[in-house]
Amino acid sequence: MQRDNDQYYSFSRRSALLFGSQITLFSALAARMYYLQVIEADKYRMLAEDNRINFKLLAPRRGRIVDRFGVPMAVNQQNYRVLLTPENTKDIEKTLDTLAEIIPINDKERQKILRDIKRRRRFLPMIVRENLEWEKVARIEVNAPSLPGITIDVGESRFYPDAAAVAPVLGYVSGVSEAEQTGDPLLELPGFRIGKSGIEKTLDVALRGRGGTSQVEVNAFGREIRELERVEGLPGAEARLTIDLELQKFVAQRMGEDSASCVVMDIHTGEVLAMASTPSFDPNAFNRGLTADEWKSLSSNPRTPLNNKAIAGLYAPGSTFKMVVALAALDRGLITPATRISCGGKVQLGDAVFHCWKSKGGHGSLDLIGGLMNSCDLYFYEVARRVGIDRIAAMAEKFGLGTILDVELPGEKKGLMPTRAWKRAVRGQAWTQGETMIAGIGQGSMLVSPLQLCVMTARLANGGRAVKPRLTRAVLPFDGNVLPAPPAPEFEDMGIAPANLEMVLKGMYAVVNTPGGTAYRARITDPNFAMAGKTGSVQVRRITKAERETRVLKNEELPWHERDHALFVSYAPVNEPRYACSIVVEHGGGGSTTAAPIARDILREVQRRDPSPGRPVNVVRRATEDES
Repeated sequence: MQRDNDQYYSFSRRSALLFGSQITLFSALAARMYYLQVIEADKYRMLAEDNRINFKLLAPRRGRIVDRFGVPMAVNQQNYRVLLTPENTKDIEKTLDTLAEIIPINDKERQKILRDIKRRRRFLPMIVRENLEWEKVARIEVNAPSLPGITIDVGESRFYPDAAAVAPVLGYVSGVSEAEQTGDPLLELPGFRIGKSGIEKTLDVALRGRGGTSQVEVNAFGREIRELERVEGLPGAEARLTIDLELQKFVAQRMGEDSASCVVMDIHTGEVLAMASTPSFDPNAFNRGLTADEWKSLSSNPRTPLNNKAIAGLYAPGSTFKMVVALAALDRGLITPATRISCGGKVQLGDAVFHCWKSKGGHGSLDLIGGLMNSCDLYFYEVARRVGIDRIAAMAEKFGLGTILDVELPGEKKGLMPTRAWKRAVRGQAWTQGETMIAGIGQGSMLVSPLQLCVMTARLANGGRAVKPRLTRAVLPFDGNVLPAPPAPEFEDMGIAPANLEMVLKGMYAVVNTPGGTAYRARITDPNFAMAGKTGSVQVRRITKAERETRVLKNEELPWHERDHALFVSYAPVNEPRYACSIVVEHGGGGSTTAAPIARDILREVQRRDPSPGRPVNVVRRATEDES
């Protein structure tokens, strides 16, 4: 009996221990479940949602660029593209092989794709091909089960309707390089483009806009099921430029395939109406991606189509500089308009002989207007010798030569206006009088851009006010806010005596409108549209003594790269100046025969297109009036 009782108590203890262990186990399990389902509920709910919902950043629409009248110059068009998301496919090589049966993928493209995959995070989609035809899109969609990781995206790409005509001003957009990554998520989106040159680069941040977001439900394989929520981004701002698109196209067409540049601007406001550089390039090609052959053709072209010559081309100004030399002398009282200087075709200084372009017989005795009208080199050799290089350089700086003008485009070059101090610092040599004489006809070390020449002409024609060029009229945000119109620009007076300016303008009038003037054959015969200007021809080779003693070769007898540059600066109409124009034709020969006729056609066209009355009248007396 005692033994039975002992067995019963032993069994009861074991049962109690087992029951207690079970209670403890279930209590721990309940506590863990409470912790996970109540205390940590939000955390795991979020994790579960993240497995089910994908968040995508949506690229905003890039802002348009329009001309002064609202005509589109840069827009966006629909673009079908193939995306590859590496984390959604187990075998990238196999996926690319299958895709290559639908759209050709060469070895170079394949290697680039694989290289980019290694550089980027695997969950980020990358572009395999853009601008797909609808037939290819349909075939890819039909074969979607065999193409894991491949999706079709409908986006927008930049498009320039007038392509090469606007490229020097607008520039182009292209993909974001590694060096351009700033941490902005927008820059990591597949196919996102940023401005690489021109206005597209200058106004890039404003044109980009702000990205939106999309919440998409996906299945276990990562395939999108439906969009749950979309928050649209903010499109980029619209940029309204000062450019007249039709005039821009006219200028580009008029210059043709010459290696040339032209700037047209309003002399009172500084608005640039046209800025052309030829030959140009198709900016759309950069957006879609240049082939190796296309890049080689552009980069090796001796006429530099990728270079905006209007702001980055540097040239000796030649005889277009003679107005500055004259003003420097008049300002110091070293000459008067009536001062006469004799030209016999050449003059000797020490062992050096300085020739006039009319070396046989020369021009005879000339006053200031005659010196400008005939573009006499000997007249300006003597004037420059009297003035000195430092005073000439100081006057040139007032007119914007050899300075940065901040025209809102990347790549603008300063040029060079030499002085005694410059030569001593850079070359360790003293300045010579012969160099001053050469500077008097715009040759030697000085270098200026076509934009600077246009600004110089505008400041001459507007009465000596320091007008500055500008390309942007307004940047209009897409948020609906109407920005106030910018105030009319005010430009300071440069302190040039009106009487001195008047005499120089009369000389420019005579160049074009007086028989015997160097540009008389290129004049505008309509007196309401008449222009004034100054020719220039810049030597790019040295003419030897032996050649001068026999016969100096004509430009058409020389190889293209040894021919003179042709220049012409002008303004119109002469009675109430409003427009300034500068032309440089590389190796074009004579300024009177090549550049002046182009300027004539352009100034006639700009006045025909916009002959509105009521514009400010030049404070200098009309150049056609006789002195009382």
